[in-house]
Amino acid sequence: MKLKTMHKLTTFEFKLFSRNFMSMFFLLAFPTFMIILFGGIYGNTPNELYGGFGMVDISVPAYSGMIISVTGLMSLPLTLCEYREKKILKRYKATPISPVYVITSQIFVNTFMTIVGMAALIVVAKFVFDLKFMGNIFEIIIIFLLSTLSVFSIGFLIASISPNMKAANAIANLVYFPMLFLTGATIPIEIMPDFMQRISQFLPVTHVVDAMKQVWTGDDITSAWINILVIVGVMLLCLTLSIKLFRWE
Repeated sequence: MKLKTMHKLTTFEFKLFSRNFMSMFFLLAFPTFMIILFGGIYGNTPNELYGGFGMVDISVPAYSGMIISVTGLMSLPLTLCEYREKKILKRYKATPISPVYVITSQIFVNTFMTIVGMAALIVVAKFVFDLKFMGNIFEIIIIFLLSTLSVFSIGFLIASISPNMKAANAIANLVYFPMLFLTGATIPIEIMPDFMQRISQFLPVTHVVDAMKQVWTGDDITSAWINILVIVGVMLLCLTLSIKLFRWE
């Protein structure tokens, strides 16, 4: 019964997500457009600025921060706030279907779509620019999933502290855009001034980008231990606060 309920809820949430033009655009189309644009301008020849790797080879793992942020900082918290404001979560409490199922289905759908967004970017970069992967596939999956859960935990915290949709949208944008432009998730951090690079170290997505780039380009996962520590620390802190502060209605 529980599995059947989860399947129906997840299918319903997936349909709702796929009808959200903004989320679909920034998840699937925008990263692909960025890699085609900058790949077309700079190519993918080895460059000392990027540690001897090509611009596309470095940008694809970096863009994972952009893709994860779309679902974790925009889609997830805004959807949960909308459900709470419209009293959908409260109504589920009056039925045999626990509102926890709704949140679980949201996590599953957003995680799945994050993976789809990353896969689409990799396919385009491989066929258009001969993207190279020098790392360990299992290690990059571990980093990607940990990063996804960590950024999702920030999204849950936004949903927990926001009194309504308007506030959630404001907070989400306030968090999302610095994460997008100051962490290397769009503009290569290597070309930023030193003071901006220092500021970026205080933003969680910077550590997502750094860890993904290190493992993608062939370093062992242990070389990114500081980044992983920050990623896991942010996840545990935000989840703890979310559990204490989250309101169903």
